[in-house]
Amino acid sequence: MKGYWLIIGTEISDQEAQAEYSRLWKPIGEKYQARINPSKEPPLLMEARDAHRLIIVEFPSLAIAKACYSDPAYGEAMRFAQQASKRVLVIFEGDLG
Repeated sequence: MKGYWLIIGTEISDQEAQAEYSRLWKPIGEKYQARINPSKEPPLLMEARDAHRLIIVEFPSLAIAKACYSDPAYGEAMRFAQQASKRVLVIFEGDLG
């Protein structure tokens, strides 16, 4: 089964931090074979009090999803993501498509 990150975030409040996160994320995502919003239809965010963004990141397996999150390079990138907006990240296993 595949592994996923489900990221629910507020509006981006720091565009520079978000740009730096995106720059750092690119090689990390490639290393772990991550696919962002892999289905043809983007996820819909319903009944979301403060949330404005919903992102699904697909990995080949749950183990790879966890390894990516534990990678020190991702730890560095995550600091910028957390500076850019408030968010919740959930890791789970499944097959969404």
